[in-house]
Amino acid sequence: MRAVVQRVSRAQVSVAGQCSGQIGPGLLVLLGVHRDDLEQDAVALADKIANLRVFEDKAGIMNLSLIETGGAMLVVSQFTLYGDCRKGRRPSYSTAAPPEAANRLYEIFVSAVRQQGITVETGQFQAMMEVELVNSGPATLLLDSTRLF
Repeated sequence: MRAVVQRVSRAQVSVAGQCSGQIGPGLLVLLGVHRDDLEQDAVALADKIANLRVFEDKAGIMNLSLIETGGAMLVVSQFTLYGDCRKGRRPSYSTAAPPEAANRLYEIFVSAVRQQGITVETGQFQAMMEVELVNSGPATLLLDSTRLF
């Protein structure tokens, strides 16, 4: 799994002009699922992101996690994170998981985050979505579950 994690002051995702999910301070996670990903990838990545120390403490040092700050998470599925742009000009998405498998692991990821006591909002799987955010910092991180084990 791949995740683009952005620390945000606020974020919102809309489908057909209707808000599907919105958060105040917390993390926006754009989540892509690889065709070889397993349930353990989803659970490990959820734990890693929930515990990332990317929020400032009283001294202004990034030393607090989402769990410690009580922030929320907005999770948006994004198969394009597995777009391979090495050949030609049109990305290939052949390494992205097929929709059924991707949705199952996306839901496992969301559930694993919720089990840690974090409020989670989501987009709508396989929908055309509009994402709005105010990146705080800016702080943006890239994570890949294959590099967690």
